[in-house]
Amino acid sequence: MPPPPAVSAVRSAVRRLLSSPEAAPFRGAPLVVACSGGADSLALAAAAAHVARRTGVELRGLVVDHGLQDTSAEVAARAADQLAALGADAEVVRVRVEGSGGLEAAARRARYRALRERRPPGSLVLLGHTLDDQAETVLLGLGRGSGARSIAGMRPLDPPWARPFLDVRRATTEAACRELGLEPWRDPHNADERFTRVRLRTQVLPLMEDVLQGGVHEALARTAQQLREDADALDELAAAERRRVEVGEGLDALALREKPAALRRRVVKDWLLERGVPELTDAHLRAADALLSDWRGQGGPALPGDFVLRRAHGTLQVEAAGRKPPNG
Repeated sequence: MPPPPAVSAVRSAVRRLLSSPEAAPFRGAPLVVACSGGADSLALAAAAAHVARRTGVELRGLVVDHGLQDTSAEVAARAADQLAALGADAEVVRVRVEGSGGLEAAARRARYRALRERRPPGSLVLLGHTLDDQAETVLLGLGRGSGARSIAGMRPLDPPWARPFLDVRRATTEAACRELGLEPWRDPHNADERFTRVRLRTQVLPLMEDVLQGGVHEALARTAQQLREDADALDELAAAERRRVEVGEGLDALALREKPAALRRRVVKDWLLERGVPELTDAHLRAADALLSDWRGQGGPALPGDFVLRRAHGTLQVEAAGRKPPNG
């Protein structure tokens, strides 16, 4: 007897990603499922368990306890029990949520760090992000003006992370849990409108679906895929251009000036990041680009991390603040 429709959909999504050419280097290694106990990750764990049995690979489950709620330890233990019932070797990892950027960002950093540290070498970590999550990510990036890479959303495969459900709606994961008799945990934070994502999910996207007569989630996900493909192509061209214009530790400003802005800025961004300049914004990159496209002898911008970008003797140079070579 064939499995119910939603179960078949989630199993097919996992099988499709793991059998892709991009996932070939990871075949045979243990599969790791990150599971919160919610519907998305629980459906993912069940689908991964099915695929693991068919392919003969080991399945491990990691449950990250953020400690943000009074019952978090109990919720994590229950998720681990459900993972074990599905055939996974389950482990609960307690993390400390701290740092800048708000609660959501701090929790995300702590979670990803724990998953990366606890996964076996050479293994993929399966994450339960759905098409709905992708649509929310694209809309967040668009609203923040974060650039094409942000609007391009999450990649299905970005080792060690694997996201098989980016073409699967949240309603399908919930239906799969019902069909399998699984009881997902419902995180109260997912209904807390203090969080931007919750308001997007419960207010903005439903309104857009109504105004635009449906299909908005799928359209945003398609936009993300198209932008990823475009951005990947531009990144390849920028890498080749960087090799052409690098002069020692600097960049040939005259040669780079003739290239389109999208290529110039990618070259400069990659070069600056490699030299340890952190957290570059669009404003930083546009100020840097002015040293190429609108050079009038001006000084360069101050950059995060106490770096300064300068143009000297026709070459872009980045250095610690305080050192001032002659302009030219």
